[in-house]
Amino acid sequence: MIDAVQRTPAAQRVGVNGRLVEGVGTAILRYGLALFLISSGLTKFTEFEALWIQPLMANSPFFGWIYGITSLQGASNLIGIIETTVGVLMALRRWWPTLSAIGSLGAALTFVFTFSFLFTTPNVSIELAGFLMKDLLLFGVALWSAGEALQAASDKRDQR
Repeated sequence: MIDAVQRTPAAQRVGVNGRLVEGVGTAILRYGLALFLISSGLTKFTEFEALWIQPLMANSPFFGWIYGITSLQGASNLIGIIETTVGVLMALRRWWPTLSAIGSLGAALTFVFTFSFLFTTPNVSIELAGFLMKDLLLFGVALWSAGEALQAASDKRDQR
């Protein structure tokens, strides 16, 4: 039986179950972020994206050194490999929650680095600042995903 906490009177009138809505939101958050990372990662293999991220990365204490050991496209490709990999790992939650947690933590770290561009890039425009602000929210989604996947991995171990 569904208790009163799960279904409010308003939700009962329209037939909405809170757990169902939460489940849909969970799927959209995790798999939407995974798709975002995979698609963003794949764009890094293009010349346009390599040129676009170069000013951000070149001024970053975390990434500036990469251009000393590889080409402009090589640096972008490296970022593309990382973003695509963490996105794929996140998407494995149903089968391998521990790997999904690792991917989610990798995504969280990615968003810390990209959010830092807001402070390390000279003459940040309003448009770029707005674009980078999304990374704070995405950082939170990645942390949530990591925590949920770690809990699922723990529950899976407990069931054995």
